[in-house]
Amino acid sequence: MNFEAFLFHPKIATGIAAAGYSTPTPIQTRAIPKVMQGCDLMGLAQTGTGKTAVFVLPILHRLLRGKRRRVRALIIAPTRELAEQIHQDIEILGSKTGLRSVTVYGGVGIQPQVQLLKSADIVVACPGRLLDHIRRRTVDLSQVEVLVLDEADQMFDMGFLPDIRRILSHLPQSDRQTLLFSATMPSQIRRLADDILKNRVRVQVGHEAPADTVSHAFYPVARHLKAAFLLKLLGHTSTDSVLVFTRTKHRAKQLGEKLAKAGYRSTSLQGNLSQARRRDAMNGFKSGKYQVLVATDIAARGIDVSNVSHVINYDMPSTPEAYIHRIGRTGRAERSGEAFSLITDEDKQMVKAIHRAIGMPVEQRTMADFNYHAPMATTTNQRERRSAQQLPRGSNGRKQNRRAVKGAFDWLSPQKVRKAGGR
Repeated sequence: MNFEAFLFHPKIATGIAAAGYSTPTPIQTRAIPKVMQGCDLMGLAQTGTGKTAVFVLPILHRLLRGKRRRVRALIIAPTRELAEQIHQDIEILGSKTGLRSVTVYGGVGIQPQVQLLKSADIVVACPGRLLDHIRRRTVDLSQVEVLVLDEADQMFDMGFLPDIRRILSHLPQSDRQTLLFSATMPSQIRRLADDILKNRVRVQVGHEAPADTVSHAFYPVARHLKAAFLLKLLGHTSTDSVLVFTRTKHRAKQLGEKLAKAGYRSTSLQGNLSQARRRDAMNGFKSGKYQVLVATDIAARGIDVSNVSHVINYDMPSTPEAYIHRIGRTGRAERSGEAFSLITDEDKQMVKAIHRAIGMPVEQRTMADFNYHAPMATTTNQRERRSAQQLPRGSNGRKQNRRAVKGAFDWLSPQKVRKAGGR
């Protein structure tokens, strides 16, 4: 089967060719005909399987008929990066249609958006800034024909559901097609789907688990040795394009700088950056200017870089669903990829939860030439605090440190840990 079977308008067919699309993915094959028929749809598929085209192509086809320069399609996404990615896909696929797409999100000036919204056909928005425009009456949603909620489970995780319901109250309640997409579908999102989808069709491809094209490995390591271990791991791995996830913005910035000092073309992507710097980080990572991108979970979705060779969880995520989304940044478009996670004693419950979520245990590895018993570096401030608290020093203190390191991974079964040699 090819895209010609969907009978898209010739102007859209030109955009499909320009994007390099040839054979539809399974989610595209099953869902696009339903969307073209006007059905409400709940699409559930792994990340990297082509969900964006499932709604973008039918929207473009539909909007070629009817009046222009009024908001007839609204796409809601949880992050700026995902909104920009969807907007870019619309511009490529709809390059010959004359339809105008506008992105709406915070962190940038609102006035330029106000001007662009006056002539928009499609709006791709994050919930908070869209509500700002609704309150200011700078956007008219009364003629929306198609509503798309993309990555609905992340919008729930980020606390956006109340905002989503407020936005829904400003949309036409009849004659509106609603499409809801996600890689995972927790119970709260299922309830939302029950409320807003009418006579819905459900399309699910695969399971709520990582793609088969991704191989996994867990590396147990003491928390204070993570940075050194990451450098060693990168040195032993043939990496083309690496996405490293951290838990905090500060750590992302700090680790990105540390990798750059070590000689890697590295940058960071986190919430404290201006929109211009976030865009530079994303575009630089896509173009190959940066080999390593260190990011918080704002990048777990919305990074559509087909050649990411490795995802490394420097810090483990807070949920199994977040793990699935993070490692879904590699192994995309049927390419193979590898996902490495640095795990500490604090992560044992999450390790078990991930095993349950993906239905199999993840291989645990060690590096033969890494010093797992290196002591924690002692700074002047740490020495002063230790002196003030009268902590033990000398041989007794060193014994306590060795015992702490040795016991850190007693919860791991020795049979499950493999010496990886050069891996």
